[in-house]
Amino acid sequence: MDNHKRRAVAWWLIAGIIMIIIEFIMGGVTRLTGSGLSITEWKPIMGALPPLSDADWNKAFDGYKNIAQYKYMNSHFTLSDFKFIFYWEWSHRLWARMLGVVFAIGFVYFYVKKYFDKGMIKPFIVLFLLGGLQGFIGWKMVSSGLNDTELYVKHTWLATHFLSALTLMCYTLWFALLLLIPKERRANLPKLFGGTLAIILLLYVQLAYGAFMAGLHAAKSAATWPTINGDWIPAGMGSNSFVSNPINVQFMHRGLAYLLLISVIVWFVYAMRAAKKSGSGLLIATAKWPLLLILVQVALGITTLLCAPLITFAKFGVYESLAELHQLVAMFLLMSMVVNLYVAGRSTSVSVSEG
Repeated sequence: MDNHKRRAVAWWLIAGIIMIIIEFIMGGVTRLTGSGLSITEWKPIMGALPPLSDADWNKAFDGYKNIAQYKYMNSHFTLSDFKFIFYWEWSHRLWARMLGVVFAIGFVYFYVKKYFDKGMIKPFIVLFLLGGLQGFIGWKMVSSGLNDTELYVKHTWLATHFLSALTLMCYTLWFALLLLIPKERRANLPKLFGGTLAIILLLYVQLAYGAFMAGLHAAKSAATWPTINGDWIPAGMGSNSFVSNPINVQFMHRGLAYLLLISVIVWFVYAMRAAKKSGSGLLIATAKWPLLLILVQVALGITTLLCAPLITFAKFGVYESLAELHQLVAMFLLMSMVVNLYVAGRSTSVSVSEG
């Protein structure tokens, strides 16, 4: 594949990544406005259109009236209130459909124009499978809250949906990096590669706990800092779940944030030293971003937590804006680490000692 074709495919993938980021933002707003359970059916094709008549709107509203969220939280909703939350969820699903169309049309176009090497077909099949899996997980998440007992979707399904979407995004980013950055420019630093991978895995655990925080609305349970409601270690912590107890989940989320902050600072010092020793200007440029982003992320996390008392269901205010920004920076932090993982990886030259 010549350079022109490689770059064309890479920029198509980057366009897809931008669409995924927008989908994350829309999903965050949908969750923060309590809109996720407004559509009680999964119609992959016909669901692309919103209700077009009064009868259709009333039917959709009646479906929402059958679930616990309406019965126990939103029984005061009028049809106008319902339309507000409906359109957020519908827009979120519509954008996901558009994302699939963009990938499908691009794939067909580049395949017909012979822009692909033979080795690229299987990775694209994996990419489409990940996209399809994400849609299925999304519906399983929504359906977990479509009953007579749950007020929200299950936080474990929310975390699964979030992490699978991040995996799709990172997979697409890695594919684009393979096409944009020649192997010769990679630093070939095995120790740094391993350390970067370890931080990414730790970050995934932290992101899972961030999703648990969101799904359990755990910020409201302890909107204090640096202590948790006056305690450094919550009372009775050992007898409660570290997955479903809001206080324990918040304790884990905070602890992992501090661990990540220290890890990234140590990683940055090591990466800059290794980059200078190896003469990798690319690594010097990319290694700065994780440090900057995690500092911003920690500040945002603390500020968002302290603003939790301002939460108003189905309203988008100060807390919701900060929470959305907190999620967005977390995504950029993950992507910056993936970029550094690629840059630190194996080149076609002999590896440089990192001692």
